[in-house]
Amino acid sequence: MEAVEIHEKHNLWSNLRKRYLKFQLSLTPQQNLLYGFISYTVIGWLLLCLPLFHNQPVAWLDNLFIATSAISTTGLTTVSVIDSYNWGGQFITLLLIQIGGVGYMTFTSFIMLSMKSELTHWHQRILNSEFTMPKGFQIKDFIRSVIVFTIMIETLGAISLYLVFHAAGVDHNFAIWSSVYHSISAFCTAGFGLYNNSFENFAGNTSLNIVISILSICGSLGFIVVTDFWNRITGKVKVISFTTKIILLVTGILSLAGTSMIYAFEPTVKSYHGIERIVVSFFQAMTALTTVGFNTIPISSLSLSILLVIVLLMYVGASPSGTGGGMKSTTFVALIAIMVSRIRARRRVTFLGKTIPLERMYVATSTFMLYAAVIFMATFLLTITDDTLALQHILFEITSAIGTVGLSTGITSSLSDAGKAIIIAVMFIGRIGVITFGLAILAKRKQLDEKDEKADLAV
Repeated sequence: MEAVEIHEKHNLWSNLRKRYLKFQLSLTPQQNLLYGFISYTVIGWLLLCLPLFHNQPVAWLDNLFIATSAISTTGLTTVSVIDSYNWGGQFITLLLIQIGGVGYMTFTSFIMLSMKSELTHWHQRILNSEFTMPKGFQIKDFIRSVIVFTIMIETLGAISLYLVFHAAGVDHNFAIWSSVYHSISAFCTAGFGLYNNSFENFAGNTSLNIVISILSICGSLGFIVVTDFWNRITGKVKVISFTTKIILLVTGILSLAGTSMIYAFEPTVKSYHGIERIVVSFFQAMTALTTVGFNTIPISSLSLSILLVIVLLMYVGASPSGTGGGMKSTTFVALIAIMVSRIRARRRVTFLGKTIPLERMYVATSTFMLYAAVIFMATFLLTITDDTLALQHILFEITSAIGTVGLSTGITSSLSDAGKAIIIAVMFIGRIGVITFGLAILAKRKQLDEKDEKADLAV
């Protein structure tokens, strides 16, 4: 009798598994990504709702906000992570950050490759949707480099941060946990921290500024750059790709421009002198451009002109196939190239002597317009639900959410329930990507099955 029951349960489980796999295969890659991130968000939310992970009662909407912010690697919070959640709750947020930063499909694929299994066509299609890669990149090499580089950088980051925290007088046990937490959060450009005022207490600590900056930049530059340089070092390729050159060029120029403007025009940083003023100015520009979301000076104290500069940096964001958010640096370059070519009446759109394919121009302009549309609509709705807040603070919050940055002028915790729901939706769209989200909701399967040739510029 027991054997019959076991057999029936096995058949039931087998049938359910087959139906689930059939359902997955019926979805487009974009829909699989969408439902995958929704699933992880819901699981994280349900776990965070358990009282055993709380230091104090947390409303269900705030738990959903934190779960979404973590999986989207945004960093906006309506409640204090350190005060509201115990070690278990903090670990759940860290796990969500790691999954959201590197990509949930990446871990599955790496396990398959480690077990000498071949990636299925289904896996490869979803990975190609999750990571935009230039022509010539092998998905297997890419996945391995992602995991190895992530483990290596986060480990080195944790060791370095422990030394910094220990030297700053932080308690030994908390310094260990804090270094691990902030290393993963920084590399995944999440902005989640165990200090209620971010790193404002460490504004003058050059060592911490350097370590967090290196971690954030490594994550935001993207795994394309890492794989590209590794292939160059090992001799697999003779030159780095056009995409990598663009990423490094734009990141350098925007970082320098942002730092210079903050240094010259922000009254708050004038209280610092010499190298400290440069470090503080660089950190605020870096944190916006890499979308890491940490800050060493209060964002609410910044002048309107610098808030506008930070909004632009958050809008552009990090690089494709990295842990950061935003419109992406390569998209920004494609838009500039289109504008310059139109002004000069050129038939071809080029940048640094390279022709940008028409498909990439379509993606760039669509991304720009969709980002602008989401920001406008979300800002409009938030001015209705939370009409007591200043427009510049609302615009800053929405741009931070869509860019998965996490910087805030301090209004997040005071949002209404409807306002929190709006930010949750915007953060989720920002993590999935506006184009991917649109394709998952609107595009037909037949349209997405058409094969498109990969261009050298990953937008």
